[in-house]
Amino acid sequence: MPAVFFCFRDSPQRRRAFEASPGSAERYVLAGLDQLAARGVSAAHNLERQGAPPRWAALAGSALARGLERAGGYGGDFTGVLASLRRANRADVVFSTVDTVGIPLMLLARAGRLRPPLVYVAIGLPERLAQLRSERMRRLYASALGACASVIAYSEHEAGELRSWLERYGFAPRVEFVPFGVDADWFRPTREPTAIDVISVGTDPHRDFGRLLEVAKRMPDVSFRIVTSAEHARRLASTPENVAIEADIPFDAMRQRLGEARVVALPVRENSYSGATTVLLQAMALGKPVVVTRTQAIATGYGLVDGENCRLVAPGDGAGFERALGEVLRDGFHARALGSTARTTVERELTWERYVDRIEELLRDAASRPARAESGSA
Repeated sequence: MPAVFFCFRDSPQRRRAFEASPGSAERYVLAGLDQLAARGVSAAHNLERQGAPPRWAALAGSALARGLERAGGYGGDFTGVLASLRRANRADVVFSTVDTVGIPLMLLARAGRLRPPLVYVAIGLPERLAQLRSERMRRLYASALGACASVIAYSEHEAGELRSWLERYGFAPRVEFVPFGVDADWFRPTREPTAIDVISVGTDPHRDFGRLLEVAKRMPDVSFRIVTSAEHARRLASTPENVAIEADIPFDAMRQRLGEARVVALPVRENSYSGATTVLLQAMALGKPVVVTRTQAIATGYGLVDGENCRLVAPGDGAGFERALGEVLRDGFHARALGSTARTTVERELTWERYVDRIEELLRDAASRPARAESGSA
């Protein structure tokens, strides 16, 4: 069985996930580590290290990040990656789960410092590549990304964008669209009594809570709840009386809030990678009717059909979002039909097991490739 070294962005959410019991749904942020370990994969990760990174890693990481920035590049957590590099080099394959660690890993691999094959998960990478300020940097990043064993995107649109960008520089690596999944056993329809009419959950920077507040102002008799991060909540200081805001609640409580709502509303600004995908799938698995922005990230690849398993609204269409939300709130039969079909869609196409199956396939394929030749000590 291959030895896989997982690289995560260090965050309180992931630290909490590792503290949670193995198999709990909160550990979905670990990208299938538990399930792959249960299948015989030898799994280690960068967050096993306790305390601050060693001083040498902090100094070297800061110097690398500053140097890239001055040269027109885009950095990441070089410090954390360098601190784990020796352990990563003992694996058969390295699995980068987010760009914050993926960019340092791919650049270190290009420099010969990371030897195992690298499987890179891109989450908004086209937006980062657009920030490169010189042709030299663009060629460097294309070369590094093009040398990965495979590149994974959770958005079919993002996968296409990355293929096109790499082809412009003469690279054709394996770029794969892998639909995200949801634990359909933990997120299943419940008998929670209705406590709120409309709920919106999420913390990513593309959530358009401002648009939802505008809708709420025009629906004073409808109760709304927004569950988000403390940072997002601070930006929503002025809210209508019919809107409640909660910040940084536990994962179990978040699921309960979704279960207590009549409708889930997910307005999102246009982007290549986020369609509120995680919460969208959780709500669908709960059998909830969802009104969501049809961003490029979810327009294809997730089996979403407007009026059948969700309501899709064009990006930036505030009137359309309000109209769709009102229709679902007024028509209970339509709402129940949307939720039922949404649950069926998840069970058929978007389970966590299907997601892990695909990740395992790509990791095993990468592990079968020879490691890079060593360039100096690591």
